[in-house]
Amino acid sequence: QVQLVESGGGLVQAGGSLRLSCADSGLTFSLYAMGWFRQAPGKEREFVASINSIRDSTYYGDSVKGRFTISRDNAKRMVYLQMNSLRPEDTAVYYCAAGDTAQAMGASSVNYWGKGTLVNVSS
Repeated sequence: QVQLVESGGGLVQAGGSLRLSCADSGLTFSLYAMGWFRQAPGKEREFVASINSIRDSTYYGDSVKGRFTISRDNAKRMVYLQMNSLRPEDTAVYYCAAGDTAQAMGASSVNYWGKGTLVNVSS
């Protein structure tokens, strides 16, 4: 049974930083592209970032480019999202995702989802 478990969310002031983590169990982790999505209240789930299985390619949504960094540790079966210069509009539930491809990773192409962790950025 595949489980993706996110952690690291919380309340932070605008301009601050958070690091999200996602732990995998059950996947052949090193074979999957991994990504992060987010969903704010009343909005659709939005692509944030993705990384391919061998860590040589990363992709970012336009709204987070230059502020967020995705990384992974295949030995530890972990994926991370370092979030800097946070803004109130970054407030959302952040979901870890596993899929077949990092490039153009869309919600419909994700094979596995975590349950999410809430990030709340105050102004």
